[in-house]
Amino acid sequence: MLDSLSHYLLPTLMIAAAMTDVTTFRIPNWLTVAIAALFFPMAYLTGMPLVEFGWHLAAGAILFAIGFACFSFGLFGGGDAKLMAAAGLWFGTSQTLPFLLMTVVAGGALAVIVMGWSVFMGFWHHYGTGPDSKMDKQLKKVKLKMPYGLAFAVGALLVFPQTWWMNFS
Repeated sequence: MLDSLSHYLLPTLMIAAAMTDVTTFRIPNWLTVAIAALFFPMAYLTGMPLVEFGWHLAAGAILFAIGFACFSFGLFGGGDAKLMAAAGLWFGTSQTLPFLLMTVVAGGALAVIVMGWSVFMGFWHHYGTGPDSKMDKQLKKVKLKMPYGLAFAVGALLVFPQTWWMNFS
């Protein structure tokens, strides 16, 4: 039971965060708090060594500082910053860089998709509707956003098999 919980808890919560971000462009605080808070009992229950626990806390703190800086410069939203820090607790310093690298790759792919959609919508707007149509008025209201929680989830799912949680026993 504990093995299954340690293998599926974070991936399930990250998928939930991604789905929420994709559908609402928000990552609820309760979900981010759950990701961060559940790290502590899982670390205890799985017998995480104190030194390893410290490295995981350090990773969370570092990613919180980076996320806060990114949020301050408008690079991504507050929910994304908090999600990155909460996930950092689970990855520790040994898997933080791979997590960030996979997240950046997934975020780049997501940016290409969003840009492609923007080009498509621009084409549709220019050639598919008239200037006084209802569609034209609706398209002017559309603002494309990046659900970066999806990129964090993809990065987490790709790196998670190499973490302490998959090999603790």
